[in-house]
Amino acid sequence: MNIILLGAPGAGKGTQATRIQENYKVKHISTGDIFRYNIKQQTEIGVLAQSYIQKGQLVPDEVTCKIVEIALNEINNENFMLDGFPRNINQAQVLDKLVKIDKVIDISVDLGALTERICGRRSCTACGNLTHVSRLGGKNTCEKCGGELIQRSDDKEETVKSRLAVYSEQTAPLIEYYKAQGKLVSVNGMGTPDEVFEEVKKVLG
Repeated sequence: MNIILLGAPGAGKGTQATRIQENYKVKHISTGDIFRYNIKQQTEIGVLAQSYIQKGQLVPDEVTCKIVEIALNEINNENFMLDGFPRNINQAQVLDKLVKIDKVIDISVDLGALTERICGRRSCTACGNLTHVSRLGGKNTCEKCGGELIQRSDDKEETVKSRLAVYSEQTAPLIEYYKAQGKLVSVNGMGTPDEVFEEVKKVLG
C-alpha cells in the first residue's frame, strides 16, 4: 500500500509516520528530512531550500518534485509513505504521473491550537529527537541522549504563522483533490499520539 500523510505543520505527521513505518514496514519518504539533511551538509540544494524555509515559504515545486522522484526511484517498487509531499495541487498532479497512491490520510487539527504546539518544539542537536517544552520540566537537555535542545528556525512564532498561512492557501485544497479521487480519510489529530495512531490503524487495517 502506498500512502500519503497530509496535515498542517505541527499536526503530528512525523510521529505518526514513525509508527506507521514500524508497524506496516513501508518506506518512509520525508521531504522535510531530505531537506534538513541537505541543509546540514550545506549542499547546493540545501542552501537553496534553507533560503525559502527560513522565511516560512515552500521550496519551489520543480526542486521538491525532483527530490521525490529520485527518492521513489531508489526504493525499487517497495510500498512507501510520503510525508510532507505533495504540498499543492501541482505537486499532486506530478505525483499522479509517477506512481499509484492507494490511501491519503489527513491528520485533521484545529489550526488555532497549532502555534503553541509548534513553537514549543525543541530539537536535539546530537540525535535529532523532537520533544516539547511541556515535557521538559524547565530542562534544556534531550530525554533520549542528554544532548542540547534548540528551537529550529522554522518553529519560531513569526515563521510558524507564515507556514500556516501558506498551508491554508496551497496545501489544504489537496483534501478536496484526494476526496474527489476517493482516496482521502481524515483522522482526528487533536488527541494523544496513541489515540491518533489507533485511528490511523483503523484506516490501514
